[in-house]
Amino acid sequence: MRNALLIRSDCEFAFSTLATFHSRFLRHRSGPATLEPHPNHTVRVFLSRFCVSNTHDTIPLNPPHHQPIRTSPPTPPNMPVDFHLGPTEAATRAAAAGFAQHVLKPARAEYLQHAEHSARFQATQPTYAAAVQGGLLKGQVSPAHGGTGGSLVEAAIMVEECYAVEPSAALTIFATGLGLTPLNIAGGPQHAEFLAPFLSGKGAPLASLVFSEPGGVANALEKGAPGFQTTARREGDEWVINGEKMWATNCAGWDFKGCDLACVVCRDVTESPKPGSDPRDRVMIILVTRADLDRNPGSFEVLRHVPMPGHTSVSGPHVRYTNVRVPAKNVLCPPGQGAQVAFGAFDASAVLVGAMGVGLIRAAFDAALAFARRDSRGGAVPLLERQAFADLLSGIKMQAEACRALTWKAAHAMEHGPGDYDARRELALAAKVYCSEAAVQACTDAIKAVGITAYDSTQPFAELLNNAVVLPIFDGGNVGIRRRHMQQLMQSPTYDAWAATYGPSEK
Repeated sequence: MRNALLIRSDCEFAFSTLATFHSRFLRHRSGPATLEPHPNHTVRVFLSRFCVSNTHDTIPLNPPHHQPIRTSPPTPPNMPVDFHLGPTEAATRAAAAGFAQHVLKPARAEYLQHAEHSARFQATQPTYAAAVQGGLLKGQVSPAHGGTGGSLVEAAIMVEECYAVEPSAALTIFATGLGLTPLNIAGGPQHAEFLAPFLSGKGAPLASLVFSEPGGVANALEKGAPGFQTTARREGDEWVINGEKMWATNCAGWDFKGCDLACVVCRDVTESPKPGSDPRDRVMIILVTRADLDRNPGSFEVLRHVPMPGHTSVSGPHVRYTNVRVPAKNVLCPPGQGAQVAFGAFDASAVLVGAMGVGLIRAAFDAALAFARRDSRGGAVPLLERQAFADLLSGIKMQAEACRALTWKAAHAMEHGPGDYDARRELALAAKVYCSEAAVQACTDAIKAVGITAYDSTQPFAELLNNAVVLPIFDGGNVGIRRRHMQQLMQSPTYDAWAATYGPSEK
């Protein structure tokens, strides 16, 4: 019972911060808004149950009144530049660290007993269910839809703590948050039934943003391109979905017959496109539930479980939808609105990928430092006294600090400004690109510093690198998507390079 209380309090506090990822900062894309107060109840739960015992903005794409989307920046808080953690940030960090140690770390020992990725994924279900019971998923639904939330900075702190300990089991949790993001952005009261399982605190419901395809989607929206190969056709009061998807974390569910909720990004083919039309005009998002798939026997199939060198308990298989019929009410974003919401979801997650990179860099530094203190490589002094080793190690430490500062700045700017949405979005993109690539370099440098011993699989270094390698190429690859988005921002005639730091420049 005591362990259950610790797990519940860790989850209840730490994961309540994730709702900001979907609501509080995303809502600011549409203009200034009053932030909800922080759920201090969860702080008290954490302080009473864990610390004592251990002593240590939605984007209203289609809002009720159909008001136009605004991109004016929010009013920044009247505060100095300060990197001290406040009470809620410090409590978030402590709760997340406890969750990582008491819940995620033991999960790794369990799933490593299985050889296949698919079996490893299924072995994490009890851990996921425990986190759900502790308030995890409710914390990934925006307050506007009945969830809870803190700040995006707190979410970044939490992600770093989890990734520094156990990235693989953590990613399944965060992927459900990404899967719920389109609903947090564009959902209305009519979509409450789709969110209900994620607010209940029961079971182990999985959500997935089903975006990527086997042939890639980096260029799917350029004029003249065939576009998304997963299609939807209107037939009466139903939409019929066909196509293949790949890399969509959690999309197959625990039993590989479909997850509880899939936000499927697809292309409307009800009518033939007009010559020269914009491919974005046909992109839509349809909600597909497990109940929908059960009503369509044989309509969902896992073609292949993808073996991966890192994140070995994560499921993102190659799947096929065949004549999946869903009611018209399942349309979250009609044709022409799907691309904006899908990419808005990835703008949000960019900051958290930066935090993932920080967590891995930190883990690489800690492991290399511990090795250098106890090992001399046959010499008279510990490795830490060797200049070559110390130079590599200090470089890793500097990368950790620089990446954390960029991630926190991006998180704070996305919520508070200054600058318009594009200026703030540029920081989020920068955090994703810079921190993900720095993580790969840091893990490589740690291996160089330690030497051949790092190639021993009982050491953490090879696994850290295997986990880091995916950061630059998932959640929107840096080369094909993230840097291209940064390029598009710089090409804009209204580009204001330093607006997210100093505010809009005087023209």
